[in-house]
Amino acid sequence: MAVVVAIGVGGYVAFSRARPYLHGSGCEVRTTLGKMPLDLEQAANASTIAAVAFRKQLPERAVVIAYATAMQESRIHNLPGGDRDSVGMFQQRPSQGWGSVEKLRDPVQSTSKFFDALVKVKDYLDNDLHKAAQEVQRSADGTAYAQHEPDGKLLARAYTGREPATARCWFPPDKKTAPRRAEAIRELRRAFGSRLQVDAPRTTAKGAPSQQPPNQSVRVASPRSGWAVASWAVSHAQAYGLTHIRYGGKHWEADAGHDGWTEDKNAPTDRVIID
Repeated sequence: MAVVVAIGVGGYVAFSRARPYLHGSGCEVRTTLGKMPLDLEQAANASTIAAVAFRKQLPERAVVIAYATAMQESRIHNLPGGDRDSVGMFQQRPSQGWGSVEKLRDPVQSTSKFFDALVKVKDYLDNDLHKAAQEVQRSADGTAYAQHEPDGKLLARAYTGREPATARCWFPPDKKTAPRRAEAIRELRRAFGSRLQVDAPRTTAKGAPSQQPPNQSVRVASPRSGWAVASWAVSHAQAYGLTHIRYGGKHWEADAGHDGWTEDKNAPTDRVIID
């Protein structure tokens, strides 16, 4: 019996050590409309699109159009090239006045340019999706955008925060990167805009930097904006070495990323804690 127990314990320990590596790297969005797998780059870009829409105070329909467009043009990847001089998520062309290659390879700036063009389209919120997208893109076959509308709606529900705790990402320990929380916060504010209030780093009673873990918290005005920020953080966790995200009574941690969001009674509702 002792031998059987020892084998069982040994097997459990071995599984526990191997488990973080079993799922590889990836992300998934799961909402009431269904589920959609994403790679880490797609998830980061998708969260950035929603963040820029938040900064510009655009409705969810605009985000759906942007997602459908990016899926057709690049599968939401930040491509270094394409047809002729097209680059980036939206395959915008410098020769057509969209801007420099450097700017169009920046997800925040390329998304901002897409939305700036979209809002100039008359009745874009009421038009068929493919017609609104085609007015911006002027592609060879504008009807192709229509096929991505269902997936665009699914992604928008997660990344605009309409449905909480619906985006999760995971990566094995050997894919972890060094913590760059300050850079993550700067990028988050660049995407979402200066309306986000970031709490100052904690200090001791004498004013010296706190010796506690250097997490940061971002104040949010509503559950929807909170979950948009939290989803952005999870989707950028691997790139910036983030290990824990807490918000709205839930907790995501890198070591168990595939498990998604778990209950955490200490996770606040007025701010997103990023560690």
